Amino acid sequence: MPQFSPQDEQFMRRAIELASQAEANGEVPVGALLVKDGIIIAEGWNAAIGEHDATAHAEISTLRKAGQALENYRLLDTTLYVTLEPCPMCAGALLHSRVKRIVYGAPDLKAGAAGTVLNLFESQASYHYAEVEGGLLADECREQLQQFFRRRRKEIKQKRKDER
Repeated sequence: MPQFSPQDEQFMRRAIELASQAEANGEVPVGALLVKDGIIIAEGWNAAIGEHDATAHAEISTLRKAGQALENYRLLDTTLYVTLEPCPMCAGALLHSRVKRIVYGAPDLKAGAAGTVLNLFESQASYHYAEVEGGLLADECREQLQQFFRRRRKEIKQKRKDER
């Protein structure tokens, strides 16, 4: 199990707050932020539903903003904090952007690409190797997602009932 610093926990708590922004917008609650030298460079959350854009994941949004802020797509010596393990698309973007360290909260048992379902970060095809550490505040991150999906299923069930 990785050893996380108090600063790591502080940044993950901020990612959880960002995930709440996604949820408030009707999105799957995933939040992310990118840090360089202890300073938050960019923040983002899921927006795929509202933006009608399958690539509008929290990580991608954060990487886009960070690239603009640093005026470089190579985000060297940075750490990304995200509440859910990156999917293959996001893992690929993290590799391309040269993020040095990825810290995630809950594992993604369906589409995780940082060690749960597959690990793109350790693939021989990867030309950049990043440090990946999972499980920071995993219970809180998982609970936030589970509550969202419980509520969503209940709303769908109620809608179907009302339509009858």
